[in-house]
Amino acid sequence: MGHRIVWVDIPVMDLDRAIAFYSAVLGAQVTKEGGPGFSFGLLPHTGNEVGGCLYAPGGDNAPSRTGPLIYLNAEGRLAAAVRAVAAQGGQVLEAVHPIGPHGHRAIVLDSEGNRVALHAPTAT
Repeated sequence: MGHRIVWVDIPVMDLDRAIAFYSAVLGAQVTKEGGPGFSFGLLPHTGNEVGGCLYAPGGDNAPSRTGPLIYLNAEGRLAAAVRAVAAQGGQVLEAVHPIGPHGHRAIVLDSEGNRVALHAPTAT
């Protein structure tokens, strides 16, 4: 078995704002996808990498700063990703800090109020 996490849905209140936020923070374009009556922001991924999307939830879910903590890959651009957080309407909750032998992370609120971690092997 490969990845234990295979997909993630990130609830958002404003899809276009969230697409702009995640595109800037990830340094890669989040694409708007969908079909009749629905749309979502597809997080960039290839092949069998873990994927995910941004979506406007119904009554069963909402953005949260107390739910599961999702780690997003910011390898090689952690400092730039953290700078993009505030510029795109988010908030840095915990600045970049080491997490033992597992690299470095910053914990942020996205533009929608979700708490997420930005992760990289090094602090830059």
